[in-house]
Amino acid sequence: MKTLRQFARATLVSGIVLAAGGAHAAGSLDLNLGADAVQFEAAAEITQGVALGGGVINSEYREDATIYHAQLLGVQRNHDRDVGIGARWTQFDTDYGNGGGVGLGGYGYVYLPQAPAVSLGGYGFYTPGAVTSGDLDDGYEVGVRARYAFTPNVDGYVGLRQAAAGFDNRHGRRTLDRGAQVGVRLSF
Repeated sequence: MKTLRQFARATLVSGIVLAAGGAHAAGSLDLNLGADAVQFEAAAEITQGVALGGGVINSEYREDATIYHAQLLGVQRNHDRDVGIGARWTQFDTDYGNGGGVGLGGYGYVYLPQAPAVSLGGYGFYTPGAVTSGDLDDGYEVGVRARYAFTPNVDGYVGLRQAAAGFDNRHGRRTLDRGAQVGVRLSF
């Protein structure tokens, strides 16, 4: 039941993001699954080169952890690369502690010239202790992915992700999610 509520929240956030992006803006929906986790993300360009997005990871890697995020990124997409850099608010709701904060990071993918449907890259966001609230001391999420464009609007991918956080309580630093995932991203 908790996962259903979280999915409903993520769907609501996605609807808001897509409505803010307008009918003619570029956007994407992303879903990936791993052995212990599910992640859903949505993003839309609110103006040329600026994307607003959000998402949620629900992980049972060691204990129950839900990680929400909302981000504002400067983006550039062309036939050579897909990159974005900016700020992200991350909210941790875990069995170890709760809290959130503002972090910085981005993503980057390069398309292989000899196989233009294939792109390789990754992402990373770090939230330092200076800008956190609640039990959160600091946190991060990093990942790498290999993507394949099945159609101009549908990418499939495999990847590895790790998310961890330090808490200002007896639990200290904890890895909240780690492992491989397979996913699909729809672009419009």
